[in-house]
Amino acid sequence: MITRREIDELAAATGFSGVVRIDRGGQVELAAAYGFADRAHEVPNTLETQFAVASATKGLTALVVINLVMDGVLELLTPARSLLGDDLPLIDDAVTVEHLLAHRSGIGDYVDEDEDIDPLAYLMPVPVHELATTEDYLRVLDGHPAKFAPGERFSYCNSGYVVLALIAERATGVPFHELVQQRVSEPAGMRDTAFLRSDELPGRAAIGYLDGDGPRTNVFHLPVRGSGDGGAYTTVADINALWSAFFDGRIVPSDWVAEMVRPRSATSDGRRRYGLGFWLAGEGDAVSLVGADAGVSFRSVHDPARDLTHTMISNTTDAWQVSRLLAANA
Repeated sequence: MITRREIDELAAATGFSGVVRIDRGGQVELAAAYGFADRAHEVPNTLETQFAVASATKGLTALVVINLVMDGVLELLTPARSLLGDDLPLIDDAVTVEHLLAHRSGIGDYVDEDEDIDPLAYLMPVPVHELATTEDYLRVLDGHPAKFAPGERFSYCNSGYVVLALIAERATGVPFHELVQQRVSEPAGMRDTAFLRSDELPGRAAIGYLDGDGPRTNVFHLPVRGSGDGGAYTTVADINALWSAFFDGRIVPSDWVAEMVRPRSATSDGRRRYGLGFWLAGEGDAVSLVGADAGVSFRSVHDPARDLTHTMISNTTDAWQVSRLLAANA
């Protein structure tokens, strides 16, 4: 079992900036904050700081979509084309909601993580301030040829989750950010989770920094407001609330929980599997959400068999040493 001293020592040695928390048996076993949320003004990170979580947002998107499936608004077999109309013509007409959820759609990706990309590069093909609503993303989603036929194989796809957000909006007439609030955050009691604009962050939100100790932020690297593939801000307490609500069946019923954590694919090295919106351990019952971006490092793992959750959340680009320590010793 890991000790606070071990985390303190590693945090000091690596310049870790962020928060760690371990919950076991329904109790907070360890929680600690390090570094600054705002380096220029030396505002410290705290357990209540809101952090961006990048691709961990995909879990929220998946829960919104499954919630709409429960309500009969969508089906897993709903063709994306039925709601896209003439938009994004390079998406195969056979692509379904389930293909998109499971990263088996084969659609081209606007940030293709199968390629060797530099997270510190300026990856957005349009000015980031122009990406504030889900409909705004049509400009960056368009023009990417399919990589393979729908259902053929697994390929992690950011575009697929923005398409899911677009489908959810068009099916309901409700903006995606509101759908997350109504269908995930409220039933889970996630009071501090929101899609914040990076150019008007509130006082409790951490600014993302490109390296361990420099002053340069990520404000020009990421969309000004996220959508289905990333960009939510949250706290460690809200992440724990999410796991509790998810596995208690308070967001979607238990049969849908089981369906979402049923493995659909495995990575080529066999170390991880994927369900619908959630990463799964290569073996065992552990489920995780992971996010990595310029100025963002996030990993939260929940093992329902052990009633154990450990979360690392950072406002820097590379904070994985702390996460690995938690994974090895929690």
